[in-house]
Amino acid sequence: MADAKVIPFDDDRSRNGAPQRSVRRRAGSGRRKSVAESAREIPVGSVPGQLGGERAVPKDASAGGGTGASAQPPRGPGSPGADVGWDRRIAGGLAFLRRRLTGDYDVDEFGYDRELTDQVLMSLLRPLYAKYFRVEVKGIENIPSEGGALVVANHSGTLPLDGLMMQVAVHDNHPAGRHLRLLAADLVFVLPVINELARKAGHTLACSEDAERLLQRGEVVGVMPEGFKGIGKPFGERYKLQRFGRGGFVSTALRAGVPIVPCSIVGAEEIYPMIGNAKTLARLLGFPYFPITPTFPWLGPLGAVPLPTKWTIQFGEPIPTDGYPPEAAEDPMLMFNLTDQVREQIQHTLYKLLVQRRSVFF
Repeated sequence: MADAKVIPFDDDRSRNGAPQRSVRRRAGSGRRKSVAESAREIPVGSVPGQLGGERAVPKDASAGGGTGASAQPPRGPGSPGADVGWDRRIAGGLAFLRRRLTGDYDVDEFGYDRELTDQVLMSLLRPLYAKYFRVEVKGIENIPSEGGALVVANHSGTLPLDGLMMQVAVHDNHPAGRHLRLLAADLVFVLPVINELARKAGHTLACSEDAERLLQRGEVVGVMPEGFKGIGKPFGERYKLQRFGRGGFVSTALRAGVPIVPCSIVGAEEIYPMIGNAKTLARLLGFPYFPITPTFPWLGPLGAVPLPTKWTIQFGEPIPTDGYPPEAAEDPMLMFNLTDQVREQIQHTLYKLLVQRRSVFF
């Protein structure tokens, strides 16, 4: 199997691959192309619903009618148009598999595989996001349409599902199609399988150097400063923010000159109500904590199923940093004040969302 091509951030090519070109079928062709022939000819992303590209929707299609070329006749299961559509979908899937097997796809210097993330990883997380947790997103427009931005969120839930749901929220709802690059703890990158998947999904080590490089390249970066103190806190302290470290994320935003976007997540605290912590077992396994919940470990693997709570993710007003001088990143008092401002804004929004919430599950 060939290795994937690694491209730098400043490569002018599209991350989705080579530029697309249209494919035209000759009128009066007497033979239908086979699936294999279609896979060689149809570029990824040129056909609605196929793997490897976004679906193109005609402007008039949303109106339910339309005239001219935008009007689409109904297609039944046995109509010729439906057959061609399935042929093209299968061809797109085969083309996607061929690129994965031959290594003909691009990753950046951090290991981020945009095509795999868009077409596979997001598709796997989306049912959990839309159907199970029924995530409601507010204030997505507060994330800039271009340029770097640092999204700072609260962390909770015993397992880090809140970071993944926040990533889907940005991916599926931002009008400019932004992608969230999460900063993850060291533990993520020493676990087998999880390590590879995290890299492919665009996550990178939670260190100032990597975060600053991503921000200077115009990426949207997500960080959860509470770390394990937030995600592993007992259920009795839910929605009470823990200490935000030493303000390193503020220093990184100041050096990059990007806005800080506070993010408040409600609903994650109740998916695994942590009523105890087996510290001895945690030390033996090398984990920061070993949770005990009403269902885990008593019900075995079934106890690892999260409760279907109703989530709300709200992105707050951005806090600009580009007006500060370069030496501001070394000012401890300024970093303390900005860190406290971000923390207070997240905490206030959490309380506001909790008051508005009708039920944990509805």
